[in-house]
Amino acid sequence: MLRCIACDREIPDGIRYTCDCGGLLEVRYDLAATGASKEAFASRPPGVWRYRELLPVAPDVTPVSLEEGNTGLHRCKRLASELGSGPLWMKNEGENPTGSFKDRGMTVGVTVARELGASFVGCASTGNTSASLSAYAARSGMRCLVILPVEKIAKGKLSQAIAHGAEIIGIEGGFDVAMRLIKEACDRYDIYLLNSLNPYRLEGQKTLGFEVVEALGWEVPDWIVLPVGNAGNISAIWKGLKELRELGIIDRLPRMAGVQAAGAAPIAAMVREGRDDFAPVLAPETLATAIRIGNPVNWPKAIRAIKESNGTALAVSDESILSAQRRLARQEGLFVEPASASPIAGLEALLEEGTIGADERVVCVTTGTGLKDPNIVIDRYPDPIVRIDADIEEIGKVIAHERS
Repeated sequence: MLRCIACDREIPDGIRYTCDCGGLLEVRYDLAATGASKEAFASRPPGVWRYRELLPVAPDVTPVSLEEGNTGLHRCKRLASELGSGPLWMKNEGENPTGSFKDRGMTVGVTVARELGASFVGCASTGNTSASLSAYAARSGMRCLVILPVEKIAKGKLSQAIAHGAEIIGIEGGFDVAMRLIKEACDRYDIYLLNSLNPYRLEGQKTLGFEVVEALGWEVPDWIVLPVGNAGNISAIWKGLKELRELGIIDRLPRMAGVQAAGAAPIAAMVREGRDDFAPVLAPETLATAIRIGNPVNWPKAIRAIKESNGTALAVSDESILSAQRRLARQEGLFVEPASASPIAGLEALLEEGTIGADERVVCVTTGTGLKDPNIVIDRYPDPIVRIDADIEEIGKVIAHERS
């Protein structure tokens, strides 16, 4: 069943993205009737579909899957020591099949699309959504339309959509323009929309939170810190953890911290300024392309998650994002794309201001691999290559210099 978060109206399952009142929809369950339990989860292999009692797909349906989920939860002792943090983990979503957290949503969204009879799926994208949807569409034999800001997409992400055979339309303007156009195209040409406006897609994304608490022995961290772009992930994880608490599988909830880039931070501004009104950023700009979104469609859900969890949101500079990306790679061996490094930059700021205590347990979500956008490293990092003649003595001089 779908329910509107604005007017609380119940809507039958089907092809719906918003309520008649304009409110966002979310999937609701009769949780007591689902049979969800630790034992039921443990009866299946790890991954998104381990938690299928809490997914909007019938038990006899074969999912459209690429074995997504089951990503690493990495303890980061060196980085925690450097930041002055308590116990710190990175949930590294770059380990998913197409290299980002989007695969969790797409396996569920495309499976539902197939069950609803769709043969053509579409999305607007800054990169990761197009990479993921095109892969799952190819897996299921569906057509896939992608509309993207042609000058503002990382080439690593675009190459994935090309390789998977998506029908790609590039537009002038940013993601928000692309989002408006894909919504119109879906309405007019019978295409099933799989941006995070789709409530079924977000059900797959909530399994990230399930994996975190299960990996911690069903203990709940004090904070989950994650990037916020279109704002579906923070709200999905929060929804899923509330379901686990209602079922008695966990006994408390974390606080949620959403991190945005300073040039694309409407939610952070709303929270930090204590405003109830939402004001989009009309010309968002940041090197963190995955979160370069000025008018996130899920902002009401994100604000609700932040308020209900007694959490927060903040904006960080591009310079701090690059520094965090470099520190994570060099301290912990985890190479993530710039947007994925924003939680580390955000954590540092939250520790400094005292919002997060130095003894609290924190999970940061890194949403995509650094191989999505390698040009950032090539273009923005100092050139580390020492050029010498092909001579062993010259190598020795370089080594001696580096040791001094």
